[in-house]
Amino acid sequence: MSMIHPTAIVDPGAELDSTVSVGPYAVIGPHVRIGAGTTVGPHAVIEGHTTIGRDNRIFQFVSLGAINQDKKYKGEPCELAIGDRNTIREFSTYHIGTVQGGGVTRLGNDNWMMAYTHLAHDCVVGDNTIFANNAQIAGHVVVGDWVILGAYTCVHQFVRIGAHGMTAMGSVLLSDQPPFVMSEGHPAGARSMNFEGLRRRGFTPERIAAVKAMHKALYRDNLTVAQARDRIAALPPEFAGSDADVSLMLEFLDGLTPHRGIVR
Repeated sequence: MSMIHPTAIVDPGAELDSTVSVGPYAVIGPHVRIGAGTTVGPHAVIEGHTTIGRDNRIFQFVSLGAINQDKKYKGEPCELAIGDRNTIREFSTYHIGTVQGGGVTRLGNDNWMMAYTHLAHDCVVGDNTIFANNAQIAGHVVVGDWVILGAYTCVHQFVRIGAHGMTAMGSVLLSDQPPFVMSEGHPAGARSMNFEGLRRRGFTPERIAAVKAMHKALYRDNLTVAQARDRIAALPPEFAGSDADVSLMLEFLDGLTPHRGIVR
């Protein structure tokens, strides 16, 4: 039995696994590829050079792969790439990339994307993130694994959000947010580290103690970012099992641009 509703419009050039389900009045364009087990809800529109992996659940009225909202875009064949096992809720809009930004907008695996979320051109979102309702990220934003964006969070273009971070509802993020940090406000400021989230993910007490030490260096001791980085680099011998967490922070800090800085 066909799993494509008779009212759906699927271009003959589209590549859909035989187990893909497409709901009523959905529209799927010629350059779209969709992997096994994915479901596409009613009235969803998937266009452009869009690749979608396995076992995704795409709800009604979602728009994926539309041309970006960058005035420099001249019709180049840029892409949207979506991984596996993502949930994408109603009215979400994810755009293709631009030549200037590498050409691809990416969403990883196992992400929980609530209603009205927006991924602009050239964004890169990792794995296991949660975007609450109306979380919106502008072009060239990078979001690490396990990040949670509160409802109505807005993220400025070119901002980076480190892994395991979190924003409160209504936050406006104008600067880079290092790993593990929780922020809130308009503009957002650092409030603490995401200790409860780390515990839920199985971080040991020693690793959490190392994160606390990183927070102290970045936000409590009136150090410059360079001074804080040097102190953080010396932490692993004090805290068993913290090497990867410290490396994650150092890599993030080494990628800072002077004009952007970090949330304070």
